[in-house]
Amino acid sequence: MGRRSAERFVLLIFVLGSGCSNRPPYEGRSVAELEKMLADPSQAVRVQGAHGLSLHGAEARPAVPALAQALQASDGLLRMQAALALEKIGPGAREAVPQLIVALDDLEWSVRRQAALALGQIGTDARSAVPALRRLQRGDPNGLVRKAVEQALPKITG
Repeated sequence: MGRRSAERFVLLIFVLGSGCSNRPPYEGRSVAELEKMLADPSQAVRVQGAHGLSLHGAEARPAVPALAQALQASDGLLRMQAALALEKIGPGAREAVPQLIVALDDLEWSVRRQAALALGQIGTDARSAVPALRRLQRGDPNGLVRKAVEQALPKITG
């Protein structure tokens, strides 16, 4: 694990475990409340909101537009958590396919990996991503990203 990855891991643990109570801030919140957290000025709150939405799975479908917008955030951890939430939503996240395709070129390998996995869970409605996924499969230096692409492509192409 590189230094930058280690720093992100430590930040993720801090962000997901922080709060004044023993409960994480996203626990027990509705999809609407978690979606509102995505617009909070605090980076930690935004990341927690995206993570909380990932725990709701397909029920978080109403938050897809906000999650798609979060894929464009300056914070890599938020982008990764947004892609994770979209993956967990699955086929209901099809309207985020264009933003997920853009995320396949993200500077952070974890975002590229998560975007590929999300596209795979969306399935055949993500067919427009196949050329970008194939390019990523051939050219990405990170083996975890390539493996995610290899898992996603059969789910998309049928």
